Amino acid sequence: MNRTLIAPVAALSALVATAPAMAALPVGAPAPQIVTQGAIAGKTFTFDLQKALKKGPVVLYFFPKAFTQGCTLETKAFADASDKFAAAKATIVGMSADDLPTLQKFSTEACRSKFGVATAGSAVVSAYKVSLLPAGIGGMTNRTSYVIGRDGKIVMVHSEMDWREHVARTLAAVEALKGK
Repeated sequence: MNRTLIAPVAALSALVATAPAMAALPVGAPAPQIVTQGAIAGKTFTFDLQKALKKGPVVLYFFPKAFTQGCTLETKAFADASDKFAAAKATIVGMSADDLPTLQKFSTEACRSKFGVATAGSAVVSAYKVSLLPAGIGGMTNRTSYVIGRDGKIVMVHSEMDWREHVARTLAAVEALKGK
């Protein structure tokens, strides 16, 4: 790494590591509408939250950056559990500020072509309160998972940079919705 970048990168890393979780949307709040581009199995698609909710609950999990260790591990864990989510009639969509070509590759490698990942532009990041850093810096999202019920309301929120609890918590919330 270039020596002139070491100090700024270290400072940014320290800021991210010590930053408190941003205030996520509360349980019971209406989920902001999303229509965006994404990829599944390497092919592009349009993700429309309102249309997805007609099929069942939706798990939106925001992640900072494709192909980083934690994001890849989290995504593979969602892929491993995708049959359980499908049995509960839930749609999983990973959301990131990454560009579409990056997400196309990520959808085949980390998602194992089992679910879609979609672009989270600044309006979506702001509406869902998932900006990792103060506005205008970096453009990455924090790690926040939402479960949205068929009625369009948020039924579960988990905002934690450690990826390990996101799948278990969202799956439990989705399974609790069965029959509702």
